[in-house]
Amino acid sequence: MDKVFNFINAQRKRIVVFYVILTIVCGIAYAGVGVNFNMTDYLPEKANSTIALDVMEAEMETSIPNANVMVPDVSLTEAQTYKEKLLEVENVTEVMWLDDIVDLRVPLAMQDADTVEAYYKDGAALFSVTVKSGTEKDTVAAIREAIGDTIKISGTAAEQALSQELAITETIRAILVLVPLILIILIISTTSWVEPFLYLLTVGVAIIINLGTNIFQGEISFVTLAVAPILQLAISVDYAIFLSHRFNAIRETGVDTVSAMREAMQKSFPAITASAAATLFGFVGLLFMEFKIGPDMGISLVKGILISFICVMTLMPALTLILHKAIDKTKHKRILSSFKNIGTGAMKIRIPVFVLVLAIMVPCFLAQSNNNFTYGTGSVATPENDAGQIEAVFGKTNTLVLMVPRGDTAKELLLCDELEGQDHVKSVVSYVKSVGAVIPSGFLDEEVVSNFYSENYARILVYTDTEYEGDVAFEVVGNIRGIAQSYYGDDTLMLGYSPNLYDMKEFIEVDDKVVEVVSVLTILAVLLITFRSWLLPILIILAIKSSIWINMAIPYFQGSSLAYIGYVVMGTVQLAATVDYAILLTDYYLANRKTLPKIEAMKKTLGEMVQAILVSGLILSVSGFCLVFMSSDVLVSQLGMLLGRGVLISLALVIVFLPMLLIVFDGLIRRTNKKYGFYTEPKVSRKVVPK
Repeated sequence: MDKVFNFINAQRKRIVVFYVILTIVCGIAYAGVGVNFNMTDYLPEKANSTIALDVMEAEMETSIPNANVMVPDVSLTEAQTYKEKLLEVENVTEVMWLDDIVDLRVPLAMQDADTVEAYYKDGAALFSVTVKSGTEKDTVAAIREAIGDTIKISGTAAEQALSQELAITETIRAILVLVPLILIILIISTTSWVEPFLYLLTVGVAIIINLGTNIFQGEISFVTLAVAPILQLAISVDYAIFLSHRFNAIRETGVDTVSAMREAMQKSFPAITASAAATLFGFVGLLFMEFKIGPDMGISLVKGILISFICVMTLMPALTLILHKAIDKTKHKRILSSFKNIGTGAMKIRIPVFVLVLAIMVPCFLAQSNNNFTYGTGSVATPENDAGQIEAVFGKTNTLVLMVPRGDTAKELLLCDELEGQDHVKSVVSYVKSVGAVIPSGFLDEEVVSNFYSENYARILVYTDTEYEGDVAFEVVGNIRGIAQSYYGDDTLMLGYSPNLYDMKEFIEVDDKVVEVVSVLTILAVLLITFRSWLLPILIILAIKSSIWINMAIPYFQGSSLAYIGYVVMGTVQLAATVDYAILLTDYYLANRKTLPKIEAMKKTLGEMVQAILVSGLILSVSGFCLVFMSSDVLVSQLGMLLGRGVLISLALVIVFLPMLLIVFDGLIRRTNKKYGFYTEPKVSRKVVPK
């Protein structure tokens, strides 16, 4: 560290200039980073629905219908005119309506009522529209402009259009709200008006560099964009606080500025490195997910923590050495009161709290794995939104696409007839149903044939009345896939939003176990190296995992649903982000235990370190709750709630539950690792008085 500091001290101005240039370059590069709003794009390549999509894109010009467009108060003729207008909209690749299924020259009264009412009912026409992926925002806006404001649009394209419209603005709005809140927390916990801005400037540079370097990935998911910068800010500001507090403490002893920074870097480097390593390796578990949203977020978080660590250990010392006079001139009295007596209060309630946590630990562990999980964005239809108003007229419409080998029209007809008889199937659209199995495809216009046949596959559209996900939806997907496989075996391919979520469910549930094992083992390895003890890492992880179980069990006891991706990702994030608090408390306790009995050592420990973890925890928790109130996306909002609430629970257990664990196992800790040199109370000799 001496060599590093000497370089920083000598080149402090050049270092600042370097970071200014790098920040500008990365800010420009960030403009070229794409944002993917389609969660199903992150399914593994081996998923059935992914293979099906690749086959359809390679062999057919059409894709999956992803929007339902309802035009009220129209005649059949007007509806056909609107269909032509929809086809003229750029990036609308296909429009399916009643005239593709029945002959409109035949009176509707003579047609199958269920088929007709799936597309035309009470004077309203419902079009099944395919919007080119990645263009949802502009295309949905163009559809509204072409048809008029009276139309209603639902489906995944409409949901993604809204996400694309709000993602950037909501992330910026969240940061604009969060930064002042963090400043307030920092100002009341520091003794200089300049220091908080110095912390945020350092971490802000790290965030911009991290966002810009995403250019090497090409694109990131909208979830990563919404969550990763805020997590990076909330977690890595700790490193800046650690270094600054150490620097100020050394300066108060009368040491000059340059020497104080040299010593501060030397003494804080192990603590900051251990903290960053524990967090970083905790996020590594996300890289092992087969559902690629995990690696997408994991890469951004791991990279962000590493960049923040480097910035704190290089840019912040340079800025501090340049601005130390301004820091001194803006000193103020500490606003936040001391927590010296909190240890006494915590020790008074230690036994009932310990018993309470032990009592709820097992029920919470069981409850958190039995939540009612969702796998999509969590969007729901309401009477106020377009999806709810379309459902009020036509009911639910969920489009599934089957791809089966082409050639045997008799088998294809039998399959379609059997599918039409299934519960929740509203209609089946295919060549043999719409045109007729007896009419050879060679006698028809190629444009008509290409809607249903590629060189090797036949495309069958199955319209159901289920939600996109849930027990009923997944049962229908499984039944349809099973029926198709009974005719065509493993050559059957199925795609659509529900099949995507069906596959996502299977892969994420496997990922959950992998991520948990990898995260726990990597953090365990860091703790083993840090404490050189097999028992302390177990106690630390038990305390944090207990807080995670409690956090994840709350939706179960509330009777609400929980996004499985949030369950997997935020469980890892809570472990990685809050294990630092447990490490800090344990480290302080081991130091104090050398000179004090265990109860007194813990009282002193809590008095010394509670303020530090409260400041850190409040920043992280506020960051989570900021996502709840600033994001209209259900998934992002739920991730924020899990983070904000989870951090508070972790704080509580680190302050009241982990101390009791350390006290209960104090003797075993001492016996299994004598290098700690625990204080031993002197034995009082008892003289025997003769009778």
